Amino acid sequence: RLANAVTPLWRLPYQEQLQVKYESQRKILQALASRLEELGIDAQKPGGLCCPLQPVVPSPIINGYRNKSTFSVNRGPDGNPKTVGLYIGTGRERNIVCVKASHVENIPSKHKQVAQCYEEFICRSPLDSCILFHEGGHWRELVVRTSRCGHTMAVVTFHPQQLRQEALATQKALLKEFFTCGPGAVCALTSLYFQESTMTRCSHEQSPYQLLHGAPHIFEELLGLKFRISPDAFFQVNTAGAEVLYQAVGELCQATGDTVLLDICCGTGTIGLSLAHQVSKVIGVEVVEKAIEDAEWNAAFNGISNCEFRSGKAEAVLPQLLASWEDARPLVAVVNPSRAGLHYRVVRAIRNCRAIRRLLYISCKPEGEAMRNFLELCCPPDPQKKLAGEPFVPVLAMPFDMFPHTVHCELVLLFTR
Repeated sequence: RLANAVTPLWRLPYQEQLQVKYESQRKILQALASRLEELGIDAQKPGGLCCPLQPVVPSPIINGYRNKSTFSVNRGPDGNPKTVGLYIGTGRERNIVCVKASHVENIPSKHKQVAQCYEEFICRSPLDSCILFHEGGHWRELVVRTSRCGHTMAVVTFHPQQLRQEALATQKALLKEFFTCGPGAVCALTSLYFQESTMTRCSHEQSPYQLLHGAPHIFEELLGLKFRISPDAFFQVNTAGAEVLYQAVGELCQATGDTVLLDICCGTGTIGLSLAHQVSKVIGVEVVEKAIEDAEWNAAFNGISNCEFRSGKAEAVLPQLLASWEDARPLVAVVNPSRAGLHYRVVRAIRNCRAIRRLLYISCKPEGEAMRNFLELCCPPDPQKKLAGEPFVPVLAMPFDMFPHTVHCELVLLFTR
C-alpha cells in the first residue's frame, strides 16, 4: 500500500511511465489552451494544446534517486508508536498509519539506513514520540540529505513540550552519542542537526538548526560546479535529473554574452550559477536566508563573480527591482517556485517589465497554482489588476521526469512576447 501511495507507477516499465506522464502533461496544456480561449486568446495549436509539447525527458537514474527524504514518526501497522517511515491513510478516515519505507524504490538505501537507526534510537528512549502536539511527546520527523560526494546529513525535529534546558541538553548528548559512538555510527553522518519545533514546520529563523556533530554543510557537485547545502536550503531532489534540466534551461534561454539572467526562487543558486558563464550577469532572489548564504558561498568558491543574490520574499524584492529597471541589456527570467506558484505581485512585476521578452517557468505542479500564474502572464492587459504590460505567449513545453515511479513531472514552459 505504501509503495502504491508514494510511487504509484512503480510496477510499470519505465517507458510506460514516461508515456503516462506525457499524457498527463498533454491534458494540462489542453486545459491551459481552453482557459486562454475563455479569455479571448486564440491559443489552440495542433492537438488542442496551447503550444508544442516535447517528449518527456527521462531521468538518468530511475531507482534511489532522491537526495532528500523526510520520514515521519507515528504508529506503525503493529501499533508501535515509534515507527519511522511514511504515511498512508487520511485524517478524515482516521486510518493514518506510518509504514517503514524499506521497500520504496525512489529512496536510496543510505536514507533507509539512517531512518532505521533513528527508529532504534527513539525506541530505546524513555521519551514518547510526538504524534499530536497537544497530547505531549517529543520525537518527531527525520530529514536525511545525501550527495554524490558521499556526504550524509540528518536533521532530527524534536518537540520540547515542558522540558527544561538541562533535560534537552541530555537528549541532544544521547542522540549525538548514538550516531557517533553507538549503533548509529554505521551511518557515518557528515552532519547531525537538531531542531526544537513547536510547529509543524519551522524555518531556521523561527527555531535555529543546532549542529550536534560534524560539518555545518554537505556538498554536491553539479555540472562541474561545487555547491554547499544547508539543512533547509532548496536543492532539486534528483541531482542527475537536475543536470539534464539545467542544461536544457540554458539552451532555451537563448542567452548571449550581454544577457542579464533573473533567477527567481533561486535556492542555493544552482540554475543561475550553472548558466553564469553564458551571460553577463545573474541576479538571484530567494526567501530562505541560509540558501542565499549558500548561493553567495557557491559563487565565491567556484570563482563566479557576475552573480548577485538578494534575500527576501520575491513579492517584496522583485517589484522594487524591476520598477526601476533601466539596464539596456536583454533580460531573461527563470522562475522555479514551490507548488504554491508565484505571488501575484511577482507575476505583475514580470508582466509590467518591458525588458523581459523571454520567460522560463519551471513547475513541479503545473496543474495547480502555477496554472493561475500562466493565465496571469498570458491574459490581455487588465487595468483593474494593474497588468499593463504586453501579454506573454506559451511557445514550447518540455517535461522532465525528475520523479520516476511517481505521477509527478517537472514542466518547463517557455513564454515569449
